[in-house]
Amino acid sequence: MNHSNAQLIQRFYEAFQQLDAETMASCYATDVRFSDPVFTDLRGDNVADMWRMLTRRAKDFSLTFDNIQADEQQGSAQWVATYVFTQTGNRVVNRIDARFNFADGKIIEHHDQFDMWRWAAQALGLKGRLLGWAPPVQNAIRGQAAKGLAQFQAARV
Repeated sequence: MNHSNAQLIQRFYEAFQQLDAETMASCYATDVRFSDPVFTDLRGDNVADMWRMLTRRAKDFSLTFDNIQADEQQGSAQWVATYVFTQTGNRVVNRIDARFNFADGKIIEHHDQFDMWRWAAQALGLKGRLLGWAPPVQNAIRGQAAKGLAQFQAARV
């Protein structure tokens, strides 16, 4: 892991392990784009605010990461977040594949991929197991996440 962009990914996840959203945000370009199955298209400050919200709300949180690879333009890593989903009190173990694009020593795009049905089954329990695959349920999860981020941002002003 000698490439500077691999070190950038390492720094990002080490900060995440410490729930240090400000260091995580410093790894991003100001116009960064982020997507995952829940937050499908965040840009700029919204990305940093998502991490600020998630790290502040984290309960019984731990994170591991490995398989960091990077070159001048792109990179990847795998990470596992374990936490209690505060809305239900259920324990979640979420396995994520991350892809990155870089420019000028910063992350300009960050795409996380995970099995949303598996996540919903853990986070929501029986409802998630039975219906977590369904687009209306997944859209409701996305809507709740967007609402939570908007409320978090409004409270910071």
